[in-house]
Amino acid sequence: MRKIIRVVIPAYNEEKSIGYVIKDIPKEWVKEIIVVDNASTDNTFEVIKSCGATALQEFRKGYGSACLKGIEYINKQTEKTDIIVFLDADYSDYPEQLPDVVRPIIENDYDMVIGSRALGSKEKNSMTPPQIFGNWLATKLLKLLYGVTFTDLGPFRAIKLDKLNSINMKDINYGWTVEMQIKAARKKLKTIEVPVNYKKRIGVSKVSGTVKGTIMAGYKIIWTLLKYTI
Repeated sequence: MRKIIRVVIPAYNEEKSIGYVIKDIPKEWVKEIIVVDNASTDNTFEVIKSCGATALQEFRKGYGSACLKGIEYINKQTEKTDIIVFLDADYSDYPEQLPDVVRPIIENDYDMVIGSRALGSKEKNSMTPPQIFGNWLATKLLKLLYGVTFTDLGPFRAIKLDKLNSINMKDINYGWTVEMQIKAARKKLKTIEVPVNYKKRIGVSKVSGTVKGTIMAGYKIIWTLLKYTI
């Protein structure tokens, strides 16, 4: 039976990129594209609507806040959703690789799939040295503390909706991706990584593009990794 797939994209001041992201998602694979405007100060919300996606607004800032808003919306729909796909709004991911990310769930009954930039091809300078080191350190700690092997905390990922609801996501900002991987490990979900490619984003990153964002993200990821060991 065909799986019902919905896509959630958090977006903050991404008016120049979000249209490309929506356009490149293979429409034959997905039931609905949901973009959550996270208190943007530009025309992101208007662009989302003009591209035919479902446009939501979340005024509580934070990547995780926007993702939680999308999940809340999906859970309120009368039509069943089997799989949620998350990806970024900055056009650094390749949305056309969505079939590769969801295929292990559809064909081999995996619970969660992480799109790994470490296993795929990265455009030069698409990830900063702190990003690369942070991912390396976080995945080593995931192995050490939780006994699971990952190569990336990549934003491009897919998960069964019922499994996502069961792990009860809470983080509202930088710890969102690692929290999902920690809780999946603790719940012993069946997970796998697939290679995904990565390119330079459109515009300047709100996290890795600033010293403050890089420090705050690194601190929150480490804090989250240690928090769930208690």
